[in-house]
This record gives sequence, C-alpha cells and structure tokens, in this order.
Amino acid sequence: MPIYEKTQDAIDRLEPEEFRVTQQNGTEAPGTGKYLDNKEPGIYVDIVSGEPLFASSDKYESGCGWPSFTKPIEPAHINDLRDTSHGMIRTEVRSVHGDSHLGHVFEDGPIDRGGLRYCINSAALRFVHRDEMEAEGYGAYIDQVESIG
Repeated sequence: MPIYEKTQDAIDRLEPEEFRVTQQNGTEAPGTGKYLDNKEPGIYVDIVSGEPLFASSDKYESGCGWPSFTKPIEPAHINDLRDTSHGMIRTEVRSVHGDSHLGHVFEDGPIDRGGLRYCINSAALRFVHRDEMEAEGYGAYIDQVESIG
C-alpha cells in the first residue's frame, strides 16, 4: 500500500500560489486554474501528499470557474469540515494525509450523479495522465478513468 504524507520537502517545492491555497486555505481566482479546462483522461492527486483524490471521469463543467467533480475517487482521502469563514456556512474539503485545503463541496451538482459539486482549486492538484498512472503507482485506479479515444 502506498504511503501518502505531508513532508517539508513537498511543502518546499510548492509554488507561491500552491502554498497559499493548500497551506493557508486560499482560493485561486475563478477561471484561472490550470486544470479548469483539462479534458484529458487521468486522475488528480494532492500536490503535497500524492494521495489520489478525483478521476477525470467524475469531472464536469459546472460553470463556477473552478474544476468540479461529482465525487472523490477515494472517499477515505477526503475530509469534509464545517467552514464559517467569509460570512458563509460551507463545507471545506481537505486531503486526509496531506492536510491540504482543496476547496469546498456543495449540494448543487448533477442530480443524476449524486447531487454534489466538489469545487476544487487547481493549485491543490497534480494531474496524472492515464498513460502515466501505472508507472506512477496509480494503476489500481485505471478502471475509474475513461478510455483514451
């Protein structure tokens, strides 16, 4: 079983925006994230710990300005926490092993796919293309990613 953890080395490798989002509970500006329009098959992992979080097959265009997913690829890798910042009550989404702030989950997603919208900052993610999943140790999740072509 892979070991996913938050290390100082991983924190030191973060770009300033990645650090602000994951370690300081920041939010990237809407429409600016590098994965917003990504339509390639693969998985999204925590940029800090590498734990698998979301599959491209669960990604959809929500129009909110951030990558949106209907469910986590591995629910045990997601913590949902009550967030009362900014005068709102929301549910924050954090990675379990990396303790990275990922974004928020809302109950306005596609009803036919469970009704949830995981609104996630690109800066908290690293994308692993389907072609690279096996080599990077994520082969167990290939069956959750749509076929190429």
